Amino acid sequence: MARHLHHRTHVIPWQEEALAVGPQRVNSLQERLEALGLDAFLVTLPTNIRYLVGFTGDLGLLLVTRDAVELAVDGRYTEHARREVGAVPVREVRGEWAAALAGLAADYSVGHIGYEGDHVTVSQLERLAEGAPGVQLEPFSGTVLALRARKSPEEIEALVQAIALTDETMAALRDWLRPGVTEREAVWFVESYIRTHGGEAVAFDPIVAAGRNGAMAHARPSDRPIGRQEPIVVDIGARVEGYHGDLTRTLWFGTPTDRFNELYNLVLEAQLTAEDGIKAGMSGKEADGLARAVIEGAGYGERFSHSLGHGVGLAIHEEPRLSQLAEGALETGAVVSVEPGVYFPDWGGIRIEDLVVIEDGGVRVLTRSAKEPWLAE
Repeated sequence: MARHLHHRTHVIPWQEEALAVGPQRVNSLQERLEALGLDAFLVTLPTNIRYLVGFTGDLGLLLVTRDAVELAVDGRYTEHARREVGAVPVREVRGEWAAALAGLAADYSVGHIGYEGDHVTVSQLERLAEGAPGVQLEPFSGTVLALRARKSPEEIEALVQAIALTDETMAALRDWLRPGVTEREAVWFVESYIRTHGGEAVAFDPIVAAGRNGAMAHARPSDRPIGRQEPIVVDIGARVEGYHGDLTRTLWFGTPTDRFNELYNLVLEAQLTAEDGIKAGMSGKEADGLARAVIEGAGYGERFSHSLGHGVGLAIHEEPRLSQLAEGALETGAVVSVEPGVYFPDWGGIRIEDLVVIEDGGVRVLTRSAKEPWLAE
């Protein structure tokens, strides 16, 4: 049962360097608490904590009340957190996390707390409930993720940097790649290039899938040599300052076959049609339908086996979604992938992917990589 309690005021004197991360984002969540009927919200997903207060560790509890915020971490991260979160209070946890939650709830006089139902496991919830018996915990889905869908100018600039390194890596791979190189060797080239040219990490496990392996949208690299006269699906991304690039190109050694030309031009037409047609206010389902209609019109609808795209930011897959099930409206400031594809188990696949930012009147393509599939041997 919810307790209606007096809230103490705890004003956070944010440090100047924390301004780009903290107050506006935390305030946006605080503004939602009354509408949700909550005294506070418990954030546990690491990327959401990073989004709100700038902490880059992989474990913590962030309690956001209507007028305060505090981060709880264990001893491994105490100094780490204090260096990253400005003047946000940092509490060191030396026992059970449930006890830390109980302490936070008591200190801020909050009894009805929302939590991230998509992230907290059943066993974690049971321990929290047992250790903080005076607190009512209520699950919510996507509360912070919805805030993250619309990117700030600073976030878009960070994404531009990640995309630029991803483009650079693709160009280097195109120059380096030769028939006979294995998929695994090509993936290692990508990983090495990103880490030695300013990337903090790869955004995800790179995909280099040649021939029939390209029929698997999320293929794993093998020791199979890349050959001539076959499609080569390359899906890569660099992570820079926490933000992710995502890029797919389909390549080909030698003179293209009629089949490759037909399918490649079809997928490219589907992508360009979507990029020309996506607008703010359109649903993700409508955006997906722009590309899907082109591929279905050519008789290959069943070969387009995944959604058109997804949001990209601090996570490689986040809101919004461009899929046949996505009813929500696309907002200006969202950065999304546009990646139609077709796949044939006996032959391979073709996918072409850009990242775009939704602006008033349409989208701006952030990806700069060449789309010509031909490779010099």
